[in-house]
Amino acid sequence: MNNPLYINEIQTLFDDVQRSQIFEDQKTMTDAVPLFSVAEINSKYENEKNAEGFDLKQFVLSNFDFLGTKISITREKKLPIDEHIEKLWDELTRTAYEEKGTLLKLPKPYVVPGGRFNEFFYWDSYFIMLGLQTSGRVEMMENIIENCSYLIQTVGFVPNASRTHFLSRSQPPYFSLMLDLLFETTKDENIYIKYYDTLEKEYAFWMNGEKDLENGSSIKRVVKTVDGDILNRYFDEANEPRPESYLIDIEDSENAGEEFYRNIRSACESGWDFSSRWFADGDTIQTIETLDLAQVDLNSLLWHLENTLVRSSSLQNLSEKEKYYSERATGRKHMIDKYFWEENSGTYRDYHTKKNIKTSSEHIAALYPLFLGLASDEQARSVAKNIEEKFLYQGGLVTTTKNSGQQWDFPNAWAPYQWLGFKSMKNYGFDDLAEKIKTNWSSNVERVYRNTGKLMEKYNALDIETVAGGGEYPNQDGFGWTNGVYLKLKRN
Repeated sequence: MNNPLYINEIQTLFDDVQRSQIFEDQKTMTDAVPLFSVAEINSKYENEKNAEGFDLKQFVLSNFDFLGTKISITREKKLPIDEHIEKLWDELTRTAYEEKGTLLKLPKPYVVPGGRFNEFFYWDSYFIMLGLQTSGRVEMMENIIENCSYLIQTVGFVPNASRTHFLSRSQPPYFSLMLDLLFETTKDENIYIKYYDTLEKEYAFWMNGEKDLENGSSIKRVVKTVDGDILNRYFDEANEPRPESYLIDIEDSENAGEEFYRNIRSACESGWDFSSRWFADGDTIQTIETLDLAQVDLNSLLWHLENTLVRSSSLQNLSEKEKYYSERATGRKHMIDKYFWEENSGTYRDYHTKKNIKTSSEHIAALYPLFLGLASDEQARSVAKNIEEKFLYQGGLVTTTKNSGQQWDFPNAWAPYQWLGFKSMKNYGFDDLAEKIKTNWSSNVERVYRNTGKLMEKYNALDIETVAGGGEYPNQDGFGWTNGVYLKLKRN
């Protein structure tokens, strides 16, 4: 069966399976591969489901293949951590040369995160590439870029992950940064020319609808402020439960607003699923308001994309395009200062586009203007002080100062932000702080590896006796971006 499976084609069966909780993880059914045509399975289900003694789980197991839905890595003996990671690159490599269930076809091999995540993820892949670069695996770096380009060319953007039910949203736009990383490795500027059209297409996706906006309104991923300035926000085309967290979303939606599902999904586009950063009351998911926010990380990344388009246009002597993107980048840099920088607290915050105020959430995404070189020396000094005082713990950098029980909140330390923290501090000459960030988190990773033989998706930065926790699912091992960031930090 090589046609892609869209969940809505088996909606009745899917709804029954997810509500009955016959599988411990709601993702299991989304990854299932039909053994027969969808029409045949649906027909069988309608005919059999009301029969006496009908066993739903048995029916599903007889009609779908569940091979490879979870990745488990075991070793006969524990290797030194670097050797373990080198082996993991091969063990986490996958191919998808044809559609299989909900899995999208991709032209090149790729590295998956691990655990329950057995597909290609967008922003994870950048942090995986950091480790591939360190390991000298240039071809796999090129593969990841080629897969991203293929997706942008065929569906218009890089989906959250390479499955059909992620075709309504992307993730933080890291494609231009991936090109920088490859250029840093190969010194071949031609990649900026080769992928020029891809860069433009991704930019068009994020800016889609901006021409139709009036002041104080928003459409898709674009917001026009009351002052008439253009900013971007995370967004998802769909307003329905996420298939991979179906029952959780339905249960959470009680007493929530009418666009609850879209707000949930839009937070997933940010990669931060979930965090008090998105909650109006700072505590409960029912108050999620992602759609009403313009985010400092997204706008910083789009500034980088605009700047990359300037570089790419310049290399090809496309002076009109160079001028256009240069004006966009200059304008956005000004907007980042105007809307996200808060002088009083000396940090960057998200901007509430309905209330026209900066949000109160203190979060580590304030690093992005430093990571990308957007901040002034004075701003950087202030953010660095803030990071050291409020975010750095014995086991690494936490994501927020709020302990809500959500996985993208205190006390969890995630690999991407250890690299962003380290690099941000290095960019502005705060070498001692950079070293401390690197040492604290790397030591935590090494401690957990000594105890468990595994590299985890996230770590507890506060209690360095335990692994980590909080969130929708158990901590996963593998783990792509942890492997990548750990290797990169150890070589810097």
